[in-house]
Amino acid sequence: MPADQILTNARVVTDSEVFLGTVTLHDGQIHDVSQGTCTLPHAQDMDGDYLMPGFVELHTDNLEKYMNPRPGVDWPPESAVLAHDAQIVAAGITTVFDALSIGDVNPKGDRLRQLPMMQQAITQAEQHGHTRAEHRLHLRCELSHEKTLELFNELVENPLVQLVSVMDHSPGQRQFVKLEKYREYYQGKYHMSDAEMEKFIERQMENSRRYSNDYRRSIATQCRQRSLSLASHDDATLEHAEESAGYGMSIAEFPTTVEAAAVSHRLGLSVLMGAPNVVRGGSHSGNVAATDLADQGVLDILSSDYYPASLLQAARRLADEHESYDLPKAVKTISLTPARAAGLHDRGEIRQGLRGDLVRVRSHDKQFVVQQVWRGGQRVF
Repeated sequence: MPADQILTNARVVTDSEVFLGTVTLHDGQIHDVSQGTCTLPHAQDMDGDYLMPGFVELHTDNLEKYMNPRPGVDWPPESAVLAHDAQIVAAGITTVFDALSIGDVNPKGDRLRQLPMMQQAITQAEQHGHTRAEHRLHLRCELSHEKTLELFNELVENPLVQLVSVMDHSPGQRQFVKLEKYREYYQGKYHMSDAEMEKFIERQMENSRRYSNDYRRSIATQCRQRSLSLASHDDATLEHAEESAGYGMSIAEFPTTVEAAAVSHRLGLSVLMGAPNVVRGGSHSGNVAATDLADQGVLDILSSDYYPASLLQAARRLADEHESYDLPKAVKTISLTPARAAGLHDRGEIRQGLRGDLVRVRSHDKQFVVQQVWRGGQRVF
């Protein structure tokens, strides 16, 4: 069996162009990228399908669905990770940052109880080679929770941790500047009475005053010392964006206004928005739409968030519907830009010497369909 894998007659999507060409893989890396087709008998014919770099997902809580497939049902964590991994790789994602929530806004939530189980299950599956995508950890730090800093100090020692985000979901700021939206979202989500909701609001606002600023400062300092990528979350104002840049953050997750996104982009933070927001055409919490940021040219990264398949479809939407995004630029939002923002320089584009993470994609009507996936030169889907 030949040592090289040759993928030919593919529409190769690089960081700047699309051409009919051939990609050769050797020892898990991209050995050669060339225009034109190959006639060697062991070359695999891509039938004119697109060949894209493996997608890099920075922020997904998709695993939680598999941990609790129904209310009150706990699924074995190891099995949940493998089911989650299968869905991830089928969506073309070859590197995934599984988001672990430190702190929980939900007064009846299971996130803190499940946190150590999820962390252990992901770590063991990755160490034992059971996953098809490469899994890293993203610590989502809810700053208005009293135990957040303590838990962060414990989990940050895990070698899979490479990305940290800080957020404050207390009412009256950032994602929920409008109190009526906060009431609508959390009262509907957690089925609280009016009296319970009032106590919930008071408690969240007090916790934010007590913990948020100190925790943000401490976590940012540790991330700099450990060379971990750091992301802001739900920045809404010029001041928020400037504060995030001052802390050395590299990613602005889900800014809620055009102003905050534009300033973040100008200050060198990669602006990340939800791919479901692009597919659905708007934000579920009434904030700025990702497509508005695309129109302004300040949308840098897409994240599938809660729906893995949305990543590829949102990239297609950008390429089809926004003049400032051709296909290479749209694909960069789900590959090269997130990889670089997270400090990964060995993947994210189809270029000689990089890791052989590839996705074969067929175009059908207005739908992109994943056909095959390679991670490190090995076929995984």
